[in-house]
Amino acid sequence: MAGSLQKYALITGASSGIGRATALALAQAGFDLALVSRSQDALNQVADEAKVHGVEATVFPVDLSHIAEVKSSIESIISACGHIDVLVNNAGMGYTGKLSEISLGSWQQIMDLNLTSPFLCMQAVLPHMGDRRQGTIVNIASIAGYQAFPEWGAYGVSKAGMIMLSKALAVEARGDGVRVVTLSPGAVNTSIWDSDTVDADFDRSQMLTPDVVAQAVVHCVTLPQHAVIEEIKVMPSGGAL
Repeated sequence: MAGSLQKYALITGASSGIGRATALALAQAGFDLALVSRSQDALNQVADEAKVHGVEATVFPVDLSHIAEVKSSIESIISACGHIDVLVNNAGMGYTGKLSEISLGSWQQIMDLNLTSPFLCMQAVLPHMGDRRQGTIVNIASIAGYQAFPEWGAYGVSKAGMIMLSKALAVEARGDGVRVVTLSPGAVNTSIWDSDTVDADFDRSQMLTPDVVAQAVVHCVTLPQHAVIEEIKVMPSGGAL
């Protein structure tokens, strides 16, 4: 493990899309990595790419939809790494469907993964960051948390909840030296558009790339500790899709 001065970043949903791009960008910026996702094979590939930059990258296959196990899993990762300086809450799911037709089970699945799971990840790291009087939490929300889109209602509600969760925690945690950033991208060209729960036909060539969002994350977490970007929106230049 790297020395105590080395910074460690824990990234959820790190095996693909924004999470993968963020992991590689943080590695290039010199952060050691704790990579969390369901797929160990995919995480191993990201770790191998990250190590090219001379940092440590450790994989932790965790299914963050198993709500009862999230907090203890993250606490175990903190113990294994020794310390966590940055938490990037990126794991989540997309969902399209009319609010009048969504099942209770699907609704709860979306809220569990997109809102409750990040909440539990934050609860796990906050005492540790508070004890060290430093740390940055970046919550990946969405423009859908601000603007309503047809058939994206449940997803939008989960991201609106993430935005307010971030804002409330930013106020509560700043006295402990912990910074909380809400990062809300517009449409990003990731595998979310190919998932079974999403039915949408957008021009993906006009979307943001994951690398653009990753660079915004790096910018936020590498500011001097006495400064914070509390809220940032990153949009395709053509506007919301």
